[in-house]
Amino acid sequence: MRMALMATALILTGTPANAQVARSIEEQIGAGGRPVGSNWSRSPVIAEHGMAATAHPLATQIALDILKAGGNAVDAAIGANAALGLMEPTGNGIGGDLFAIIYDPKTAKLYGINGSGRSPKGQTLNQLLEKLEGADALPPVGPLPVTIPGTVDAWFAMHERFGKVPMSDVLAPTVKYAREGHPIAPVIAMYLERSLRSFEARGKEAPFDFSNARATWFADGTAPEAGEIFRNADLADTLQALGREGRDAFYKGRLARVMVDYLQRQGSAFTLEDFADHSSEWVEPACAEYRNGYELCELPPNSQGFAALQMVNILKNLDLAQWERGSPEVIHYITEAKRLAYADLARFYADPSFARFPKELLSEEYGRQRFTQIDPLRATPEFGPGEPKLEGEGDTTYLTVADKDGMMVSLIQSNYRGMGGGLVPDGLGFMFQDRGELFSLDPAHPNAYEPGKRPFQTIIPGFVKKDGKPWMTLGLMGGGVQPQGHVQVLINIVDYGMNLQEAGDAARINHDGGRQPTERLSGPSADPLGTLYVEPGIPSATVEHLRAMGHNVEVVGDGIMFGGYQAIVRDPETGVYTGATEMRKDGQASGY
Repeated sequence: MRMALMATALILTGTPANAQVARSIEEQIGAGGRPVGSNWSRSPVIAEHGMAATAHPLATQIALDILKAGGNAVDAAIGANAALGLMEPTGNGIGGDLFAIIYDPKTAKLYGINGSGRSPKGQTLNQLLEKLEGADALPPVGPLPVTIPGTVDAWFAMHERFGKVPMSDVLAPTVKYAREGHPIAPVIAMYLERSLRSFEARGKEAPFDFSNARATWFADGTAPEAGEIFRNADLADTLQALGREGRDAFYKGRLARVMVDYLQRQGSAFTLEDFADHSSEWVEPACAEYRNGYELCELPPNSQGFAALQMVNILKNLDLAQWERGSPEVIHYITEAKRLAYADLARFYADPSFARFPKELLSEEYGRQRFTQIDPLRATPEFGPGEPKLEGEGDTTYLTVADKDGMMVSLIQSNYRGMGGGLVPDGLGFMFQDRGELFSLDPAHPNAYEPGKRPFQTIIPGFVKKDGKPWMTLGLMGGGVQPQGHVQVLINIVDYGMNLQEAGDAARINHDGGRQPTERLSGPSADPLGTLYVEPGIPSATVEHLRAMGHNVEVVGDGIMFGGYQAIVRDPETGVYTGATEMRKDGQASGY
């Protein structure tokens, strides 16, 4: 039949079949038509009683099941996050850290939680440098970049303050899927294959213990394929123990002893005391008004959330809507605002327990000062940090849940570089994060490695208020693109009137480069101008115009470096929810 079809193609077109395959992009079939909205997007999801948006359809269903069974948005968010650690291990897991913003309708307040872990208390910078044997940065794999996993403590802190149903019930759906199996989703299958290849390559450069990780995910030497049933009985046992025994099982009990014993065998300095002393921190979100009553809210350092607020304070000094969304002018201003904000990020963002964050960076006056440094016609070769008065590639999962009472949860969780640092404690079914790679080794830097310190963090949950009322949860997965992505989504909605789904599906940019929070304060930046990566949806004329303005522009078509977006909006009058996810992930938004 296939040969007959090819022959028919030759008769009808007079063109060889392989020439048809080689047609230009412009000739290939495109998006279909829609009765409303943009042809390149689909409808957002609208529901009255509850909404969940996650990077995996099964995790979304678990969240909704918990809501329907009497749980609230916090219960459902924890349940979905547990499921994603099983189903999307390429982006998150209980070996990593967690940040969340929670809107509580009872108190009408936003609550932030910083669930990030610390370095070993008994290891100094000099001792670490001896282990690095002359290297100028921490490695991405092995024991040295491991920090205490903060996710489990954050789950229990959130649940103790807001939860309604027992944690054993919250974790039970994932325990069941881990024992009985679930089919691997397509995008996650691709990331698993990439992770395996990356770990094998890094293991040749610097050997580390990959045996437990291989047995957990790659037992036959290959990565699970899309549609293949995957099980993780070790993780089922671990989650079941947490549901039965609580957070102390992880930080003081049997699980802690297994982790510390394993890490010490690998050469880590962690002790049982390090795990026992770990705790999350409730923090105050800060907000910056963009325009028309819309305020973007983010969490403070050691996360990079305030960089998004700095971008907002820069960009509100002009009306972007005077140009088309895909114009070179709009993309130029967004890029230069990002570069200005990230110059400050690289200089000042660190664990606030060790280094004061200059709050002047968030003032509108400072934003105006930084805005004046943007040349409207050309890319500035290098931006330095400002003088207030006194990025590596990563993967993440972002999820959001809202319930019938108006509670809204914006939650992000990550192992940092993809699956993490390659180390899996014996029989526990999860991988340790490698977040410590983001420490600077310059003792003069605010983000310098120190004992018992939290490294700079890329993961950020977002929240938007409208006219002072809770309105929108949003997040965007993936390293340094996250603040940029939050701001681009806000611009798409506020300045260009896109609906919630279109705002995430629209082509994005990701500027990478400039000074990094891991670099030394003295000396030149390795890449001062950086590279502006854009998706194919950015017009080709715009790309050429940006290059003429001095930007290094590359068009990237696979969507990987542009993040993965989820969002929920609550109508303040009716209480009806609108949810959205996007094409770059396997995810689903759904409600009831």
